[in-house]
Amino acid sequence: MAKSDLIIDILGTTITITADEDPEYLNKLLGKYKKTIDNVKKISGLKDPLKLAVLTGYLLCDDLEKAGSLQLKTEDSSEAEELTLGMISRLEDALKITETVNEEAEAEPQEINKEAEAKPQEISEEAETEPQEINEEAEAKPQEINKEAPAEKNFKIYKLQNSIKNYAWGSAEWIPALLEEKNLSRIPWAELWMGVNPAGPSRIMPDDAGENPLLLSELIEKDKEFYLGKEMALNFGNLPFLFKVLAAAKPLSIQAHPNLIQAREGFERENRMGIPVDAPNRNYRNPNHKPEIICALLPFLALSGFRKGKETAFILEILSQGSEGALLSGFENLLFALNSENENPYKAFLLSLFGLNKDVLKTLGLFIKDKSPSLQNDFPEYKNEWKLCSLLAGLYPGDPGILAPIYLNIVELSPGEAMFIPAGVLHSYIYGLGMELMADSDNVLRGGLTSKNMDQDELMEILNFSENIPEILTKGDPSSAWFTYKPLAREFKLSVMKGQGSPVTFPEEGPSIVFISNGSTEIKEEDKEDSTVLKKGESAFIPYGKKGRIVFSGSFTAYSASAGFP
Repeated sequence: MAKSDLIIDILGTTITITADEDPEYLNKLLGKYKKTIDNVKKISGLKDPLKLAVLTGYLLCDDLEKAGSLQLKTEDSSEAEELTLGMISRLEDALKITETVNEEAEAEPQEINKEAEAKPQEISEEAETEPQEINEEAEAKPQEINKEAPAEKNFKIYKLQNSIKNYAWGSAEWIPALLEEKNLSRIPWAELWMGVNPAGPSRIMPDDAGENPLLLSELIEKDKEFYLGKEMALNFGNLPFLFKVLAAAKPLSIQAHPNLIQAREGFERENRMGIPVDAPNRNYRNPNHKPEIICALLPFLALSGFRKGKETAFILEILSQGSEGALLSGFENLLFALNSENENPYKAFLLSLFGLNKDVLKTLGLFIKDKSPSLQNDFPEYKNEWKLCSLLAGLYPGDPGILAPIYLNIVELSPGEAMFIPAGVLHSYIYGLGMELMADSDNVLRGGLTSKNMDQDELMEILNFSENIPEILTKGDPSSAWFTYKPLAREFKLSVMKGQGSPVTFPEEGPSIVFISNGSTEIKEEDKEDSTVLKKGESAFIPYGKKGRIVFSGSFTAYSASAGFP
């Protein structure tokens, strides 16, 4: 379908949205939106445009939810929910840029509820992004630094204004509490992005950049060698990592990411095939790989890597007891595949799992939910497996991913613990709040727990089918002021810094992005008067070149993202 442009001129803001819908339908949506805003304005008495927009979006979501509860939920309703959240997110970003927000009262911090369990409901997968391409071979041409103003005097630390992503699997509480902001709309905040990715770029705070704040990427573009350092400017041309706060109140899809060679080949192949970069069936949206690390801020639950095949076979054998007919045949095929001698057992297993028809998978889900209570009593050593399989069966009936807790390792991270996800490793984040750091890419091949496109053939091409027990990266000595998790990625490394009143020297060469997860800190260069204060939930960009000269003071916990190579 041809794309249509809709111009929204409302609340003193004009933006244009391009969508795969006909103009009549888009204007109908706009009419409903304007009518709802007028009603909200009359009833609430609000005048602030951002508050009106957020409250109106919340009421429209409420309408959508109530309408969906009157009938069986389908994949269409999931897509409608995702579209609504995406539109609200884009409108909020536009209002942040073009409107002056009325700050009538300080936001009160919300308490993070560590014990709240996600309520099963249909999950909308994360929105696709179009990350900026990273060309490792192209040489950046750094601009000359102004000779009349030496670089030494130009150096400063830049506070950041970051993008929020409102995906349906997010939490309405966790990120707002971390940022010490209110979320009256109760719209889920899934991710906070820090970096230069064009789908959610960071900006320099207005205090540092005037009324029209620069994008961080625009600041770097002014002099790449000065802000990035010569090596990073030549190798990447921009920040090669994307730093996130991730809040998963419901499971994300089962997925894996290609290595660098696979990403380049796949990107070029799909370009030759003429598949648009934003097409739903596009696998490779850029030529870059996406290794990543997740570090828990709250207890974090995930699935990662194939567990030992013999253990998977044993658990499946237990689960299959009492099955009959087509379901019994399905179990037998899966068990036969795991004992395959002609090829990798897990490759054969996944081919068999993906080959089960929808009716058998739906029967499997009902079977798991029915047997879960007795299995928890009879085989308590696999209590987590039974609980998770039952939860996923309720969320995604008929999806092959409902068996994932049986064939993937269940990983529980305590606050401060981290896990690295290399290329080709099948994984899913189930529940929790954490700091996520990755190469700046969004090449994702999915294997379950999603209504989005699943190219199972391509997934099989990029997967590592080895048994793989994930290594839990601990934070080391709790009294240490600085600790670095060391994943094998040249684009990034993650560090944590703790201040207990005494000054702490920042040991990185830069460029870096730091995020304050607790307390507050004053940052300054040694022997300089100017300083930057960051409180809980705030972040800053530290340019290249001041290793050992940047000092953090105060009581705080900070997470730092920097380049992975020396």
